[in-house]
Amino acid sequence: MEKIIRNKLYKEFIEPTKQRKNFIGIEIEVPIINLNKKPVDFDIVHKITDNFKKEFSDFSPNGIDYDGNTFSLKNPNNSDIVCYDCSYNNIEFAMGREKDLFTINNRFIEYYNYVKEEFEKYNYTLTGMGINPYRRYNKEIPIPSERYLMLYHHLKSFNKYNDIPMHFHNYPGYGMFSSASQVQLDVHYNDLIKTINTFTKIEPIKAILFSNSVLMDENKHLTCFRDALWEYSTHGINPHNIGMYDVDFEDIDDILNYLETLNIYCVMRDGAYINFETINLLEYFNKDSIKGDIYDKKGYRQIEIKPNINDIDYLRAFKFINLTFRGTVEFRSVCTQPISDTMSVAAFHLGLKEKIDELHEFISKDRVIFHKGYTASELRKLLIQDEIPSFINKKKLCELTNNILNIAKDGLNKRGLGEEIFLKPLYNRVKYHTNPGKEMIKSLHDGIKIEKIIKDYGGV
Repeated sequence: MEKIIRNKLYKEFIEPTKQRKNFIGIEIEVPIINLNKKPVDFDIVHKITDNFKKEFSDFSPNGIDYDGNTFSLKNPNNSDIVCYDCSYNNIEFAMGREKDLFTINNRFIEYYNYVKEEFEKYNYTLTGMGINPYRRYNKEIPIPSERYLMLYHHLKSFNKYNDIPMHFHNYPGYGMFSSASQVQLDVHYNDLIKTINTFTKIEPIKAILFSNSVLMDENKHLTCFRDALWEYSTHGINPHNIGMYDVDFEDIDDILNYLETLNIYCVMRDGAYINFETINLLEYFNKDSIKGDIYDKKGYRQIEIKPNINDIDYLRAFKFINLTFRGTVEFRSVCTQPISDTMSVAAFHLGLKEKIDELHEFISKDRVIFHKGYTASELRKLLIQDEIPSFINKKKLCELTNNILNIAKDGLNKRGLGEEIFLKPLYNRVKYHTNPGKEMIKSLHDGIKIEKIIKDYGGV
């Protein structure tokens, strides 16, 4: 059975990377904010969704909830999707794959401006923050659909795991108020090992550049609280399912070995999700049967199923760097950015991918943050705080970060499309020793109203 599992993992995650492509995919999650300091009215959300469908007639529904409301629209011509993520408190712009960032940016700005203007008619707005600053006003109600009800059911089940030596936070609905900016890049089979190993080592630098999820009124010293939301949830029961890789991969077998260490927590049968206590993949397939919960539109009931090799299709890891079934590498550790800086995330990753050999050689020789007794994971946890640890030389850290940006710029220059312009806000962050999360903390400390920050971070 283990050979069958391994072959399936190879076919799903590794085989697709052997095709030579060079596309970019971007997903941008954005919080919806009711400036009246009341819960987001979902009826207003549904009206705006209908208006969007009329304005952009190429889009058609591809997700309808149990109440008959559209939660996802797709344009079949370019594969753009405008949808709601986890709840109707978050909107997501999942841009269809393209060869250049300008094409993606132009379409994103068009969609974003339209939706924002529609919301402003009701004294609502959109903004570029990784945690909704008005989360405490909202109702944490998942989209009544198969996937999101299952996901919330899973995250709420942390009380079942009494025998696990870990601390759980009290935010099982965090998917309804946290937002990310995710990038998917085509990475060829021959570059997989170096790409994963190298990008893992620069996660601490990404924390410095991109942190933008401050939990208002709590943990205000953390500029990227999103990391903790994933780590201390039921997704983090097996730490291999979240966060960073604490190992260097030597070959494809090492990647497959790692995939075999992941946990699985849901599958589908006859179009319905079944959620069960998270369990290691190999252990799952060693079971004759598994007991889980299934939702039948009235509530959850228990069901027993037999593991099937195709259940690997529902293996979901939430690593900072993920292999996907599409043959892409997904980078998912970055918070949603101020909207005017949105493309900086993709530009950074794309440029470095183009210069992966140079980046690998450069970061391998680093002595500014590495070889100080800390792993990359530990360094990221230190660098998502608003104060740089004293053992790190701040001037040298800025030089290190600037040099990595220069490598990304060279990679974009190599493409010859002018995309390096999108890195400009990152150079400014290095110059002024800041990032959006730090800037938000400082602004609040200086007495600037959160409403002004919301407006500034939401501007194009």
